[in-house]
Amino acid sequence: MRELSDSDDDPLGLQLAALGVLDDLGTVVGWSRRAQDLTGYPGHEVIGRSAFEVLVDPRDLPAVRDAAAACRKAGVWFGMLTVRHRGGEQVELGLRVSEFSRGDAREWCLAGAPAADVLEWRRDRAVLDGLYRRCPVGLVVHGPDMRILRVNRAIERFAGVTAAELRDRPVGVLLVPDDARKAVDRVRRVLRTGRSLVYSEQYARLERDPAREHVVSVSSFPMTDPAGRALGVAEMIEDITDRHRAQRRLALLAEASSHVGTTLDMGQTAWELTDVLVPHLADHASVDLLEPVVRGDEPARALIEPVVRVAMCSAGGQEHCPRAPREEPLDYAPGTPQARCLTDGRPVLAPALPSALWSLEPGIGQTLPPGAHSLIVVPLAARGLVLGVMSLWRSRRPDSFEADDLTLASELASRAALSIDNARRFAQQQQTSLTLQSSLLPSAVPQQPAIEATPRYLPAAAGPGLGGDWFDVIPLSGARVALVVGDVVGRGLHAAATMGRLRTAVHTLASLDLEPDEVLSRLDDLVNLLAAEVETARERPATQLTVSATCLYAVYDPISRRCSAARAGHPPPVVTSPDGRAELLDLPAGPPLGLGGLPFEAREFELAEGSLITLYTNGLIGERTLDADESLARLCAAVSRPADPLEETCQAVVEALVPARPADDIALVIARTRVLPERNVASWQLPQEATAATRARSLATAKLAEWGLEHLTFTTELVVSELVTNAYRYASDPVTLRLIRERSLVCEVSDGSHTSPHLRRAGSTDEGGRGLFLVAQMTERWGTRYSRDGKTVWAEQPLASG
Repeated sequence: MRELSDSDDDPLGLQLAALGVLDDLGTVVGWSRRAQDLTGYPGHEVIGRSAFEVLVDPRDLPAVRDAAAACRKAGVWFGMLTVRHRGGEQVELGLRVSEFSRGDAREWCLAGAPAADVLEWRRDRAVLDGLYRRCPVGLVVHGPDMRILRVNRAIERFAGVTAAELRDRPVGVLLVPDDARKAVDRVRRVLRTGRSLVYSEQYARLERDPAREHVVSVSSFPMTDPAGRALGVAEMIEDITDRHRAQRRLALLAEASSHVGTTLDMGQTAWELTDVLVPHLADHASVDLLEPVVRGDEPARALIEPVVRVAMCSAGGQEHCPRAPREEPLDYAPGTPQARCLTDGRPVLAPALPSALWSLEPGIGQTLPPGAHSLIVVPLAARGLVLGVMSLWRSRRPDSFEADDLTLASELASRAALSIDNARRFAQQQQTSLTLQSSLLPSAVPQQPAIEATPRYLPAAAGPGLGGDWFDVIPLSGARVALVVGDVVGRGLHAAATMGRLRTAVHTLASLDLEPDEVLSRLDDLVNLLAAEVETARERPATQLTVSATCLYAVYDPISRRCSAARAGHPPPVVTSPDGRAELLDLPAGPPLGLGGLPFEAREFELAEGSLITLYTNGLIGERTLDADESLARLCAAVSRPADPLEETCQAVVEALVPARPADDIALVIARTRVLPERNVASWQLPQEATAATRARSLATAKLAEWGLEHLTFTTELVVSELVTNAYRYASDPVTLRLIRERSLVCEVSDGSHTSPHLRRAGSTDEGGRGLFLVAQMTERWGTRYSRDGKTVWAEQPLASG
C-alpha cells in the first residue's frame, strides 16, 4: 500500500485509522473494528455490499464518484467526504484512499478518521514543516547529551552549513569560543532547571566570520515526554542585528538632539558630539575645525586652511575629551580622507584602512588610533560652508563601518554643524560687540602728576551681550585729575552705545572744569534726553529699551591734596590711608541718572600722599553667592596694602571677589595719590591797582629764571599781563597769580568775579580785544574754571622750547 503512514500520531496511519478494503467494483471486502465505531455498521452488515449503497447518501454520489475517478487516475487520493452513519446521521471523515494489488486483482484501502482529528493533525504537521523548512526564525534542537539533534533551514542559511553536517555536533560548534561557552551554559541551565529562558539580545560571532558581530534573540525551552523525562532543549534563534542597529541609531539621534549644542561654545559642542559618538558608534572620534571658524570668522569657500583639533575622545580611556582646542594647527596631507573631505565636501567611508594611510596622517598633535581598521570622515557643513571635519575610527570592535553608519554619522554631523555655526556666529557677534566696547573704553590711562592709576575691565562671561560699564582718568587744568566710573543699566549694543555717549559727555563736561555735582546734574539732563528719544522710538512695538545709569565722579588736586566727589546711585569708593586702613568713603548716594529733577551733593575730603582710592562698578560686589557686606569687607582687605604695586593690588581684588565666569561686567580703577612738591608751585596775591600787571610780570620772570625756564619768559609775560589786566578791569577782589611747573607750565589768575572772558577776533580798526586771541595762539590750551568763590583763568604751555 502506498501513502499509508505508520506514524504513532497520524490519525490516518495504520495504528489509529479506521480501515476498509474495497474491490475494484467498490464492494466492501474488509472492515476494521475502528470503522465499525465511526460508522455504526458492523462488518457482517457491510462486507459483500457496495460501499456506494451502504455508506453514501444518494445526494453525495457525484462527489464520491469524482473522488473515485481521481483515485483510479492517480492511484491515491486524500480528502474529506461525508458518509452515512448506521443511525442515519451524516459523519464528516477525512479519508486517504490507496491502491494496492492482490494477485491480478486491484483493490483499494480506505483509511479514515474524524475530519476534526485529521485537520488538527495536518495543521500540526504543517506547523512543524513550516518551522523546519520555511520559518525565518532559526530552530535548534539539542539532545540531553548536549549535541545537536536537528536544525531548520534558517539555521542552515545563518551558519552556511547543512543540517546533516550539524547533526550530532556539540552545542555552540558554530560560534567563536567565548560565545560558544555562553551557549553551552544556557542550554545546560535549561536542562538542569527545566525552566524556559528568554534572552532579548545576545551578541554572537560565527567561527567562519569572527569579524562580524551579530545580535540575536534567543528563546530556550525544555522538551519532555509524557512522563516528564527530559528529551532535550529547543532554541528559537532570530538574527536581529539589523533591527538592533537601526534602534541604536535612532536612540543615538535622540540622544544627540538633547545633548549636542547645549551651549553657544564651539569647543563644548564638539566635545558633546564626540561624547555621544564614543563608544556607541565609534571607538575613537575627533572634531577638527578650520582656523577661521575657531576665531569666529567665516571660512573661505575655495581655500583649504589649517585645522585645529577642538575635541578628541577614545573609548579605552587612553585619551579623554579636551574642552580647549589644541594650540598647534594641523595640515592634512593631500590624499588623506580628511583632506579629500575638506576639498570635496563629501563624506568618506573606508571600511578597511589601507596601510599607506598611516604615513599620510599628520604627526602634529595626533596620529591614527592604535589598531584602527575602519574609518568614516564626514564634513561639518552648515549653510553652504564647510566648517571642518569629523573623523570616526574603529579599533576595539571587530566589525567595520557600514553604509548605514555613514548615514548616521552624516546626520549627526549635520546637526552638530548647525550648532557649531551658530556658536561661530555668536562668537563673531560677541567679538564685534567687544571690539565696539573696547573702542569706546580708554585704551590706556595717561600718565598723571596727580596720581598713579591702574584700571581693570572684566567683561561678563555669561548673559545676553556686553554691558555698559566704563571708567575714565581725565586730566584737568591745574595738574588736577578726574576719576570716573559708571554703569549703564541693561546689556547689549544699546547699553554699549549709551555708555559711549555718556563717556563722551563726561569728557566734554570735564573740559569745562565743572564741580562733580554739576557734572552729574548735566549728565542727568543728557540721560533724560536720551530716554525721551527712546520713548519716541517706542511707538514701534519691537523697541523695548530703557535708559538709566549710575556714575561716580571725583576730582583730585595734588597741590591742596583735596578730593571732591559725588555719586549718582553708584557704590561709594574705598579710600585706603598710607597706614593701610581701608574704609568706604561717606558720600551722599544721590539718585541714579535718568530720574530727573533731584539734586546731587558733592563732598570734599583730604587725602594724604600715598593714599589709595578705589572706584568700581556694582558687578565687583554684586556676586550672588556673597553678601554685600562680605563683598565690601573682602574689597577693603584686598586694598589694605597701599605700598604694593597697583597691578598686584588689582589682581588681589579680582582673586578675592571675581568668580571664574562673572555674571556682570566689572570696571575697576585703583589710584595712588601724589602731592606736587612745593618748589614746583609759586603763588602771589596781587593788589587791586594799576601796577598789578607789571608786578605780575616781574614775579613770573624771576620764578622762571629760578626754574631754568628763561626760554618761556616772553610768552609767560604776555599771558600773565593779559590775564591780570582782565582781572584788574572786571573784578573787584584781590587777584591771585599762580605758576605750576609739572609736565607743562601752567599760569593761573584767580579773582572773585564769575564773569568769564571771551575769545573774539578783533576788527582791523579795533584798538583792543586781541589779548585772549594772542594767549590762545601762543599757548597749548587755555580755559576758565569756576568755584563758589569766583573763577580761575588758566593757560598751559609746554616746557620744551619752540
